[in-house]
Amino acid sequence: MHIRNSRPDDLPRIQAIYTHHVLTGTASFEEVPPGLDELARRRDDVLARGMPYVVAEMDGRVIGYAYAGPYRLRTAYRYSVEDSIYLDPDCMGRGAGRALLATVIERCTTAGCRQMIAVIGDSGNAASIGLHRSLGFDSAGLLKAVGFKFGRWVDSVLMQRQLGHGEATLPDDR
Repeated sequence: MHIRNSRPDDLPRIQAIYTHHVLTGTASFEEVPPGLDELARRRDDVLARGMPYVVAEMDGRVIGYAYAGPYRLRTAYRYSVEDSIYLDPDCMGRGAGRALLATVIERCTTAGCRQMIAVIGDSGNAASIGLHRSLGFDSAGLLKAVGFKFGRWVDSVLMQRQLGHGEATLPDDR
């Protein structure tokens, strides 16, 4: 398995992976899968902000992707990011999620980010909660029944991880 920067030609595979999660799971609260143009726009926005958008590749095929974007858009949040990670359902449990998230954490730390937030769809998503916990995220809260998908209320789990010096020092560019 190889982790690398995403490329525009990865978008059809990224779309296939994300479409699966939108249509079958609660990791995403989207209910209609976005088209390629919208996914390209989202990817371009992440990259324009200097944030990572990476893929895991195995045997020449993209099996997962991850990125980080702003946690919130107001300027006071500028040192905090939110991660997103999606895997091909046939490739879970092979270490791709861990490798992708570790890469995103490392690159966001290098970029000067101080906090990473995970907003995990569904309090029953043990795999994502466990993955984040294994990479240093702590529970930060539970938003009960904030989504409604597949005929049921769905929670959001908030987890948080300090990056670099976190709040121990002031940012250099304040």
